Amino acid sequence: MKKILIKIIVFLIILILLIPVPIYVKDGGTIVYQAILYSVTNYHSLYPDDTNEKDHKILTGIEIKILGFTIYKNTRFES
Repeated sequence: MKKILIKIIVFLIILILLIPVPIYVKDGGTIVYQAILYSVTNYHSLYPDDTNEKDHKILTGIEIKILGFTIYKNTRFES
């Protein structure tokens, strides 16, 4: 009976550590999926262009962090 209880508790702890919560950033559409152990950021941000005030650049891409360390980052600016 104790082994089953321990397995259930370990399963619940792992589940809590791995389930992400979506966070919507008000910068043009960036979404951050944040869990305790990792985070995945889907960038879609709007930045003003330095050369022309009327133009804007859009930052798009994905960044993956595990335990705070960036594992994968693929971002670029589009006109």
